[in-house]
Amino acid sequence: MGFFDKLKERVGKTRGNISDRLNTVIKNFRRVDEDFFEELEEILILSDMGIQTAGKVMEELRASVRDRNIKETEQIKEILTGIVDGIMKAPPLVLKYPCVFLVVGVNGVGKTTAIGKMAAYYKSKGASVMLAAADTFRAAASEQLSIWGERTGVRVIKYAEGADPAAVVFDAVDAAKHAKTDLLIADTAGRLHNKKNLMAELEKIDRVIKNSYPKAQRETFLVLDATTGQNAISQAKMFTEAVPITGIILTKLDGTAKGGVVCAVKETVGVPVRFIGVGESVDDLQPFDSKEFARAIIE
Repeated sequence: MGFFDKLKERVGKTRGNISDRLNTVIKNFRRVDEDFFEELEEILILSDMGIQTAGKVMEELRASVRDRNIKETEQIKEILTGIVDGIMKAPPLVLKYPCVFLVVGVNGVGKTTAIGKMAAYYKSKGASVMLAAADTFRAAASEQLSIWGERTGVRVIKYAEGADPAAVVFDAVDAAKHAKTDLLIADTAGRLHNKKNLMAELEKIDRVIKNSYPKAQRETFLVLDATTGQNAISQAKMFTEAVPITGIILTKLDGTAKGGVVCAVKETVGVPVRFIGVGESVDDLQPFDSKEFARAIIE
C-alpha cells in the first residue's frame, strides 16, 4: 500500500466528515448558490477547521466560482481541494547537517513516540541520529525514549529523573559534536502548557542549543494531538509565544473526524505542519504533503 492509499484509509473518519457529507450536499444541490455555500461552510466548521479558516476557504471558493463562472456543484470538489492544499502548503523542510531538533508539547500528545519514529525515519534516509532525554520530570520518560533508542539503534543521552533538562541537552550537544552526529533530537518536559515555569525551561534549553552549537541548523517542533481539535490551537498559541516554533507534528489523525484542524493550525499560528501520525507502526509518522492530505479528505 502506497503512502497516499494508507493516508486515505487512515483518515477515514475525517474523510467521512468532509467528503461523504460533501457528496450528499452535491447531490442535494445541483446548482451552486448561497444555500449550497452555507451547507459547505458548516461541513468545514464541523471538521474543526475553525470559523476563521473555514471563512477564508469559503471566501476563496466564492471568488473562484465567480471568476470561472462555475454553475454545477460537481466541479466544487476539485476547486476545494486546491484551496485547502494552498492554505496548508509550505516550502519543504530542507536539512543541512549538523542539525538539532527540539521537540516540545504537553504530556499525552505522543511526543516521545513521535521522536522515536522521526529517529527511525531519518536513519532510514542515511543520517546518523542521537537522542537527548531532557524530559527529566516525567517518571519513565527517559526509559521510554531508551526503548525507542534500542528499537532504532540510536544512542540516547540521559540523566537521572529530576536532573536539569538544560544540562542534559548541553551534554547531548557535546556528545553529538564529538561523534559528528548528523541529527540530534531532544525530548522535553510536557507538563501543562499554561505552566509558566515549563515555558521558562524551554526558553533556557533553546538558548543552550543556540549558544553551544551555533553552526547547527535548529528546528523546534511542537507535537499536537489532532483528536483534541481546537484545544490544539490554544496549545500552539501558547508554545509559539515561548519558543520559536518552526514546525508542527500532528499525531493521532487516524483517530479523529476533526482532521480539519490541520488547516486551522497552519492558518492560525502561521507554522507549517511538517509530520503527521496516522497509525501505531514506526513508519506511520510521515512528512506532511498538503496536496495528498487535501485529496485524501476531500476527493
